[in-house]
Amino acid sequence: MHSISRRTLLSAALAVPLLPTTKVRAALPELVLWGPPAGPSVTLIHAIASGLTKPLADKVTFKSWRSPDELRAGLTSRTMQVFILPTQSAANLFNKGLGVRLLNVMTNGLLYMVAADPALGTIPACKGRVVAVPYRNDTPEIIFRHLLSWHGLDGEKDLTLRYTGSPMEAVQLLATGRADAALLPEPAATAALLSSGKITRQLYRTMDIQQVWGQASGLGPTLPQAGLGVTGQFLTEHRDVVEALQTALERAAAAVNADPARAAADASAEMWMPETVIAQSIPHSNLVATRAAAARPALEAMYKAVAEADPAIIGGTLPAPEFYL
Repeated sequence: MHSISRRTLLSAALAVPLLPTTKVRAALPELVLWGPPAGPSVTLIHAIASGLTKPLADKVTFKSWRSPDELRAGLTSRTMQVFILPTQSAANLFNKGLGVRLLNVMTNGLLYMVAADPALGTIPACKGRVVAVPYRNDTPEIIFRHLLSWHGLDGEKDLTLRYTGSPMEAVQLLATGRADAALLPEPAATAALLSSGKITRQLYRTMDIQQVWGQASGLGPTLPQAGLGVTGQFLTEHRDVVEALQTALERAAAAVNADPARAAADASAEMWMPETVIAQSIPHSNLVATRAAAARPALEAMYKAVAEADPAIIGGTLPAPEFYL
């Protein structure tokens, strides 16, 4: 990956936060911010492009991880120090002693069901159907299986789950008729809908998974799905940088939601997606930059729910208080 300026292709509580325009105590020579090709990365990229991260380092770049396996490899090799990741993965890694701390929640949920049949608007309606699900054993599948169970359905017996290595592979299964529906994060859901009726069969956004989650959990339509993690070593050595980054991201998230078109123009090259797709996905991405300590009640509720089926998903137990920055 390259820095933001080079590419023009498609695609709680710590100290009092520093102002993003204030120089940190010792700005780094270089800071790499890692994220997936999904909604929260738009906030990171826009923060860099708009200059909000200038006080943090002489050079700040965004790099994309393309799969959960790549993320885990980067954390194991310690080549990733600051990164967006699923919040349940952050809990798992913390509980396994890998030193990951959660700085914030960057989306309150961006999962949707996209289907060729508009009648697939409820979980029970998926019975007997083929549903494409990206990233086996990761957040989309874990959430979906919990919802199936809540509605009394078995993901192995009552419907067919077809796993893919990426959201766009799930879109291809749906578009070519090999799946009736696909569980998609943004911006993949919007990409599928924009191609609908033109180069693929007609598709519909049939379920807002955040709303379905709220009904099942009784907690309202908030699914703290992904956030920004930092390694313990990076936090210890550069706490002032972490604080300034959080303040910058709060401003960036507000700016992205206020002006999706500008944010999309910044993010298009790094995410290899057309500006139109990114811009139209932002209103569905629930982008925030909520401190992890403030989001702890919602996070713990989600952790408890996903751990009902398999406590190993979060590393066996709820994270200790120091996990939530």
